[in-house]
Amino acid sequence: MAFRTASELEHAKAVRAMFSGIAGRYDLLNHVLSMNIDKRWRRLVRQKLGSILDRPDATVLDVACGTGDLSIELQSHAKAIVIGTDFCRPMLTVAAEKSATIPFIEADAMNLGFASNSFDAVTIAFGLRNLSNFADGLAELHRILKPGGKLVILEFSSPIIPGFRQAFNFYFTQILPRIGGAISGSRGAYEYLPDSVSKFPDQKRLVALIQETGFDDVEYTNLTGGIAAMHIGTKR
Repeated sequence: MAFRTASELEHAKAVRAMFSGIAGRYDLLNHVLSMNIDKRWRRLVRQKLGSILDRPDATVLDVACGTGDLSIELQSHAKAIVIGTDFCRPMLTVAAEKSATIPFIEADAMNLGFASNSFDAVTIAFGLRNLSNFADGLAELHRILKPGGKLVILEFSSPIIPGFRQAFNFYFTQILPRIGGAISGSRGAYEYLPDSVSKFPDQKRLVALIQETGFDDVEYTNLTGGIAAMHIGTKR
């Protein structure tokens, strides 16, 4: 486990409190604000891990699983065991109500508590940018993967189409916080979203960070013009 500074611990506390406050409306807002595109993105993650999910002897961990949408998508076509973890108990409560067959475990992505070399694949969707230290979070995901295991990161990223980039950024920074705040009662949570994305590494910088952590064959796919990106790597 990496040492965490006081500011990193304070960041984690604030993020946990924020997500606890919007857990009940989280799914509705995800689907409304993304116009259900987020469902397609999760299906792509599942398809990328198809060969591992088809194995009855494999175990897949979905980190920062929130209300469980990716965990449920992964399990929907899986022979493998799928486990979800998150450090926000109210989010896990919603996840458990949606699926009685997936183990949902309260755990901090920065210190997951699983033995090293335990999982055949690890996923994290829209959770890496919420960590107080991206490099330390990636190191923890690397630790729990078996050699040859797959990491898949689904995260908001940098739109690559010039005209579309400006239009999306206006929506993301001006419109989305107002809608999210009106529905959830927490405008701050939806102001945090674009702010956290602006501080997150873009596609190529994230590739470099994943490689530095000890992953090979790192590649990414832009989704919906780069609104999001899917990064994949293999543990050496």
